[in-house]
Amino acid sequence: MITSPLVRRFLTWFVTLGRRSLLAVLSAAAFASTLCAAASPSTDRLFLSGHDRDDAVPWDFRCSTGARAGEWGTIPVPSNWELHGFGTLSYHNASPADEGDYRRSFTAPADWRDRRVFLVFDGVMTDTTVRLNGQAVGPVHRGGFYRFKYEVTQLLHPGSENLLEVHVAETSADESVNRAERTGDYWNFGGIFRPVWLEAVPRDFIERVAIDARADGRFTADVVVNGPGSSEAVTAQIMTLDGKQVGLPVSAKRSASGVVRLETRVDHPALWSAETPHLYRVELELREGDRVVHRSSERFGFRTFEIRHGDGFYLNGHRIILQGADRHSFNPESGRCLAERDHREDIRLMREMNMNAVRM
Repeated sequence: MITSPLVRRFLTWFVTLGRRSLLAVLSAAAFASTLCAAASPSTDRLFLSGHDRDDAVPWDFRCSTGARAGEWGTIPVPSNWELHGFGTLSYHNASPADEGDYRRSFTAPADWRDRRVFLVFDGVMTDTTVRLNGQAVGPVHRGGFYRFKYEVTQLLHPGSENLLEVHVAETSADESVNRAERTGDYWNFGGIFRPVWLEAVPRDFIERVAIDARADGRFTADVVVNGPGSSEAVTAQIMTLDGKQVGLPVSAKRSASGVVRLETRVDHPALWSAETPHLYRVELELREGDRVVHRSSERFGFRTFEIRHGDGFYLNGHRIILQGADRHSFNPESGRCLAERDHREDIRLMREMNMNAVRM
């Protein structure tokens, strides 16, 4: 039994308010929340796979030939399918006819409805055909060792279940790709061997950045802006990795081509070298008036490489001799699919052998 007059008065007011008014208040709150989400200047990621072999995520999978041919099962992604009992092991210039089919269901955040979304593959061996919700996302990608992505804004169903289907042919239809990637003195593998994720950005966003930071402190950044919106300028602030500002921010207007060039100079920067790999960070903001449309950040080092004819190779004004080796990103247990600990162990071994260079 409610005895407090104040509580009884509040409950009477609440009932009098009525369902219609209450729904209006809740709708307004939801609308405001949606506006805040849509206005987010960040780049948001949703991983559909693991980040590497240490936290791989199971996807549905079947292989066309070899072991377990035609049988639907599950496989960790990222991975190479031969290391999980599927397909045909091949060495050097053998060209197996293995093809793999992957399936993955997922739900994208509902507040991505007003954002542009890209589907990103960090590495797939080798020819890759992708469908989202039954529709092709773009042309076949050929080449196993570099990142590629598709814009899927119009195909994605935010807030609902989506179906991703990926078809992978281990041997490429392009012979130049096979000669470059699949005729070396090593085992050949197939599959999604690096992570897969969705990337949500504002309608106007910073697509990529090319940085030239010289040993004398000169800094140039070519910023490519993507989108038809009314963003006007890009501002950059150089920072140390522990968050201290270096110099003053610099800004430049967006050109008709969408490329913004930013230039400044830093006094006495800590230089990057193999022995002293000092790094900085540049924080970039795409702006429309006083409003930040998109934020991006890149790490870089101040350094100058030059080749002096008849003399040699110079770094930051000092002549150096390159001492290094090829690195093929390979692990005897997981093939081409690696983890951060694998990379760090290789770096440790190279440093122990006094290497200062590596050819990927």
